[in-house]
Amino acid sequence: MTLDAHQHFWNYDPVRDAWIDESMQAIRRDFLPPDLQPLLADNGIDGCIAIQADQSLAETDFLLQLARQHSFIRGVVGWVDLCDPGVKEQLERYDDADLLVGMRHVVQAEPPGFMDRPDFRRGISALREFGLTYDILIYHHQLAESIRLVAAYPDQPFVLDHLAKPVIAGQPDREWRNQIESLAGHEQVYCKLSGMVTEVHDRNWTPQLLQPYIEVVLEAFGPERVMYGSDWPVCLVAAEYSAQLRALEFACAALSESEKHAIFGKNAAGFYGIGNPSLD
Repeated sequence: MTLDAHQHFWNYDPVRDAWIDESMQAIRRDFLPPDLQPLLADNGIDGCIAIQADQSLAETDFLLQLARQHSFIRGVVGWVDLCDPGVKEQLERYDDADLLVGMRHVVQAEPPGFMDRPDFRRGISALREFGLTYDILIYHHQLAESIRLVAAYPDQPFVLDHLAKPVIAGQPDREWRNQIESLAGHEQVYCKLSGMVTEVHDRNWTPQLLQPYIEVVLEAFGPERVMYGSDWPVCLVAAEYSAQLRALEFACAALSESEKHAIFGKNAAGFYGIGNPSLD
């Protein structure tokens, strides 16, 4: 099984989706399963994980509805208000939703200290009871907070989205590298090779420019805790689906076939509990 572990769907709303600014004209429209399915087929990808892009229960319901209608959507990472005292009641609402595999909060938009807040921590502690993973969406300057968070919950599966969005220019920043290594020291944490092409200045990227950053992640987490994600359709601001995929394949070219299979499907299947993770 090959999986794209990170992509989005939306019916574009200029007010709700105000984060899609003037520099992102290419994605100011609807993106739905019929737009993605042929891209996955053309690139040999069997299925995907749909990730929340809006912080509402309506978003979670929307993605679950799409997943029920389109079998190639193998799982949904949704949203509930993790800071709500009634977070368990919100999670119970989805107790029978087998396609719901995890939760995410857009922490990159939150002020310093958000991941240290007791109410947010209480929400994180509730996820394990419901068998849900957590996607960490942050900027690189929030990595120290994320390290404190994962250290507090050694039994909670976490995955870092987009390498924590480092500034991709030249060789990787030493502080980012050190913090990635520290985060990777917690064995319940995985990392997605995703969202890189849009982090390059002027989006003037090449596979060679991305490679050192991918190598840092592979060295820190090992191929057994890394997974491929396209970040489609956001990636379209800087690269077509096939181009960003080829860039990751280029960076992984020296790995064994079993390691490549793990990165491009097996790891995501195991992490998110998608059917049988075996690729035999």
